[in-house]
Amino acid sequence: MTAFRKTTPVALTTDAAPFAIRAERASDVVAREALLDACFGANRHTRTCQRLRDGRAPAEGLALSVVRQGRLVGTVRLWHVSAGGAPALMLGPLAVEASCRSLGVGAALMEHALDLAKARGHGAVILLGDAPYYARFGFSPLKTGELALPGPFERDRLLGLELRAGALDDAWGMIVPTGMAARRPRTKLTGKARRLVTHAA
Repeated sequence: MTAFRKTTPVALTTDAAPFAIRAERASDVVAREALLDACFGANRHTRTCQRLRDGRAPAEGLALSVVRQGRLVGTVRLWHVSAGGAPALMLGPLAVEASCRSLGVGAALMEHALDLAKARGHGAVILLGDAPYYARFGFSPLKTGELALPGPFERDRLLGLELRAGALDDAWGMIVPTGMAARRPRTKLTGKARRLVTHAA
C-alpha cells in the first residue's frame, strides 16, 4: 500500500484573517527562535531530529513564516535528507503561537509547505510527530518501518508521505542530513580586530 499525498481542504476560520504565509526572512530569525522556544522548550536543541538540522540550511524555498498584523505567529522548515539512500525532505519543526492554534493556521501552513515541496519536484517528506494529527495530510508509518534516526525516537511517530509514487519504496537504514551547510553570519570587524585578522592571514 502506498502513502500518496491526499489533498485535504483546509480553511482558515474567519477569526484567522488576516494571515499571510510567506518565505522566511532574515528579520524573522529572532521571533522564530523565540516561538520555537515557547512551543518546544529550552531543551529543543538536544532532540534527535535536531541532529539532522545542525549546521545545515533548510531546503531552498522551503522555510516559511506565518505573519499576522506584522508579527510572526508560525513557522515551518524542511531539510534535505537521505532516507536510507532515498532523497527526501525532513519536515520540522512546525510551530504556531498558542493564541492562533485553533484558527486553522497550522494546517494551512502544512498544506502550503507540502504543495511547495511537490511543485519543486521533491518526492517524499518525513517527519517525527503525532500520527493522528498528520494523517489528515497523508502521512503514515507505512514506509518508514525500516528507517532509523540518529538518536532515540518513538517508532510510531516516524511518518512518511510520498509526493511522487514509489519515492520511499525500499527505504531502509539511517536517515542522514544531506543539505548544504548553513551560512555563518558575517561579523563586522573594526579597528584592532581587523588588524589582527589581516596579520593572521
